[in-house]
Amino acid sequence: MRLPADTAIAEDKLARYLLLPQARGDKSAFLARAGYTLENADQVLRDLRTQILPLEAVALESNKFGRYYEIQGTLTGPNGLMLAVRTIWMTEYLSGATKFVTLIPDKRRT
Repeated sequence: MRLPADTAIAEDKLARYLLLPQARGDKSAFLARAGYTLENADQVLRDLRTQILPLEAVALESNKFGRYYEIQGTLTGPNGLMLAVRTIWMTEYLSGATKFVTLIPDKRRT
């Protein structure tokens, strides 16, 4: 299945979570390899929306908040480097809205 084209991707999640170095679970160094930085956070948003979101989503587990989905794909960064990624998305039961949850390096495909 495909997730809705208007799926929410919070800019704050990109700037404060994915692109900001973290003590635990850091993803900023992984994304920096492809040229993604805080200065071009809008590029990450565009690339997630155009390169990953249109791909096939696989349903995962659900909980009291909603149903989770995974999309595996390749994210081509501003410098042309391709990153194998797994992304997690959720459709909330209460609102019906679908939103981006996280990005994980896909070590199975690298």
